[in-house]
Amino acid sequence: MRLYLTALKPTDSVTDGFLPAARALGCDVTILTDRPERHPGAIGCDVRDPRALIDAIAHLGRPDAIFSNSDHLQVETALAADYFGLPGKDWRACLAAKNKFLTRRALAEAGVERVRSLRLGPGDPVPDGLAYPLVVKPREGVASEDVMLVESDLAGAVAGIRRRRPGETLVVEEYLEGPLRTLETLGDASGVRVLGGFETTLGPLPHFVEERLDWSPARPDGHVLAALRALGVGFGACHTEYVVTPAGPRVVEVNYRVIGDHCDFLLADLLGVPLFEWILRAHLGEPVPAVPEPRGHGSAVSLVADRSGTITAAPAEEAVVTGDVRLWHRPLRSVGEVVERTHTNRDFLGVIRAVGPDRDRVEAAIGGYRAARPWVIE
Repeated sequence: MRLYLTALKPTDSVTDGFLPAARALGCDVTILTDRPERHPGAIGCDVRDPRALIDAIAHLGRPDAIFSNSDHLQVETALAADYFGLPGKDWRACLAAKNKFLTRRALAEAGVERVRSLRLGPGDPVPDGLAYPLVVKPREGVASEDVMLVESDLAGAVAGIRRRRPGETLVVEEYLEGPLRTLETLGDASGVRVLGGFETTLGPLPHFVEERLDWSPARPDGHVLAALRALGVGFGACHTEYVVTPAGPRVVEVNYRVIGDHCDFLLADLLGVPLFEWILRAHLGEPVPAVPEPRGHGSAVSLVADRSGTITAAPAEEAVVTGDVRLWHRPLRSVGEVVERTHTNRDFLGVIRAVGPDRDRVEAAIGGYRAARPWVIE
């Protein structure tokens, strides 16, 4: 079986998740990327252009599957899969999910939910008279970059983002107050399976840095699944974030790929299944198996820089067993590296994921590890 995987920069999800899974399935993998120097054995291609992507694949040989886990390449990859008649996502759904303005419009037109929202093009004036608080964000942003809560001066917030991101379109919407949750799904040709979800803990406002996620397997009331259907999202892996407001769940954003920040590995640990293989099997035209009931509790804690400076001490990559809790630490930075604090997910120094019988024991293991092996910035 020949699998083409489109990618931009290397990620742990691809390097340690999908590539080993593809090998386990017996796939002959070709990585297509605009950064071939960063992927061993990869082939250079303008993967942001579906015409170039289709041309490259046609030249290299008939595919059995075309797949991407990149936020930025879902539309292009879906178009290529459709061209070759392969299982894949609907490119329209990929576009509507990635573009936060289109997400809001599609959900409103379907009558699923209405969240006050407007689009600000690069030259559009900032309107007066909007009801605060508001959230302003890049229309197609990732990693919480330039996502801000605004309580009084929208024009000033927009001007600051435009200085950092000239030429980009922004979205301004009402602030959704309440607990932040995720829904993880995996679909095949027959329908969508709910894998579970997480409770998300954010850092201090006005920024929206996701500092930890804790397993929360309770099924949603159907609102989020209805929103996904309205967007056309179903096939393959999807990570949806939503807020439980006093008026009910409201979608924050739909990320049409598997959850990141090592929560994909945590999800596989909790379910006890080869999750990355399951996702690839769907793209190879195979059915998704029945989802087992998870056992125990799991948490993923991002170790966030609280200041700018130089990293002078840090724990290594390791796996630790503490009683009946399994814990993994993955450093994302190195000793000697200079950190410039950005108030985004780019401030992550490392991530801890842990699985155990219950939340108390998992929390105790994480706390003990952090106390014994701190990251130090000076």
